Amino acid sequence: MTRLIEIRDLSKTYTRGKQKVEVLHHIDLDVGQGDFLALMGPSGSGKTTLLNLIGGLDAPSGGSIDIAGERIDRFSGAQLSKWRAAKVGFVFQFYNLMPTLSAQKNVELPLLLTRLSAAERKKRAAIALQLVGLGDRTTHKPTELSGGQQQRVSIARAIVSDPTLLVCDEPTGDLDRQSAEDVLTLLQVLNREHGKTIVMVTHDPKAASRASHTLHLDKGTLVEQAETIAA
Repeated sequence: MTRLIEIRDLSKTYTRGKQKVEVLHHIDLDVGQGDFLALMGPSGSGKTTLLNLIGGLDAPSGGSIDIAGERIDRFSGAQLSKWRAAKVGFVFQFYNLMPTLSAQKNVELPLLLTRLSAAERKKRAAIALQLVGLGDRTTHKPTELSGGQQQRVSIARAIVSDPTLLVCDEPTGDLDRQSAEDVLTLLQVLNREHGKTIVMVTHDPKAASRASHTLHLDKGTLVEQAETIAA
């Protein structure tokens, strides 16, 4: 499998008052193109910090992050912003949808950073919503959708620009079990049938079992790699 993500000696330190807190300690990690990786560990273990570094939402204190041949740890803020818009789709626990916008307009938001015409943005948003099973909900606002449907809208928004990488932070954490299963099945389809590389943070072993493999973090250190069989 071709390597998509190569992380070497990665550290992240935050300053709280006069105290420095090292959240990640010398992480080495490889993720293959087309992989589906679950990151697990107790609260405060550094999972979300690592996810944010992979997604270019934060910068490391030390070490290197190479994604598809690009050293994103060397990027400026403006370069990171442009890279994220083109290469990464984000799925969050609480959806982060604009409440006053329809599902279609929410999905179109990442495309506003491109030079696409309004007609092309609408077309691509419709295709993304169709892909996640919400082709008949394009005009609905978030309050008119269930939690599971809102999360599928957020996934459509994440894939509308055809990113290389999907980063998902507790994507099923606010859902009932059936909605969670539906969202995880959708992520598997995006991974297996559409070739999306996915890195997902989760506390849920059932969610992690849908990934091709699981990595565990504890106190900022990669402590275990356990192979799982995707359901």
